[in-house]
Amino acid sequence: MRNLYTFGFSLLALLGASSQAQAQSSDEPSYRKEFTYGVNFNTRGGLIGGVAVRSTRVLDEKWSRFWGIEGVEVKHPKEQRHLNPNTGGSYVYGKSNYMFVVRPSFGVQRVIFRKAPESGVQVNALLGGGPSIALLMPYYIYYDYTILENGGGRPVQEDIRSEQYNPSVNSSEARIVDRAPIFSGASQTQAKFGAHIRGALSFEYGRYRDAVAGIETGFMFELYPKNITILRAQNISDGTLNTNFYPSVYLTLYIGHRS
Repeated sequence: MRNLYTFGFSLLALLGASSQAQAQSSDEPSYRKEFTYGVNFNTRGGLIGGVAVRSTRVLDEKWSRFWGIEGVEVKHPKEQRHLNPNTGGSYVYGKSNYMFVVRPSFGVQRVIFRKAPESGVQVNALLGGGPSIALLMPYYIYYDYTILENGGGRPVQEDIRSEQYNPSVNSSEARIVDRAPIFSGASQTQAKFGAHIRGALSFEYGRYRDAVAGIETGFMFELYPKNITILRAQNISDGTLNTNFYPSVYLTLYIGHRS
């Protein structure tokens, strides 16, 4: 992930240098609306953080306003994937909940460098924010409670159960077989409400008037009234192990169209 962000920022620096070489234009843009969708990478997610869509309306040659929505998975920084050598199954020991976040966003965007009509890179600065809806879905694991004959040997009765991790009930890692399917606990999903704010730069390339592609990179601060429980551990309180504040750096690759 570190190499990804190093590459991304290096690329943005090159694009920024290229954009400064383009002649700035004060003409009215030839489009009034822009709709984009993309893939999000962030320091709180996995390999791919999530997806995002955005609709932008041009106000004048410099300013636009936008609304958008993104869905991402937020992971605890101490999550570590373990492998069961006997079954080949993998799981995150201590994980009690998945945290999926839906973020409606509203904000404004300003053109810093406008690209030439048929080439170059346009640089925009944007500021936005909105509510955050965290969906906590139980993380289920298959545990082996099989009773063996005389404490060993052949099983008397096979007993494999799918359970949410609870350090006071099923803390024995030796019983873990594998991770259960991701939506095993979907019916027990709980919603937690918070808010977020973001600031970013976007580097936009569009060779044709009605098409656009680019990179957006920036920071985000997200806050909830109470701590969100993702990981649990024995002899450590949930409040100590988890937090209600989620700062992150993100990178979004997007494409879209204008009209």
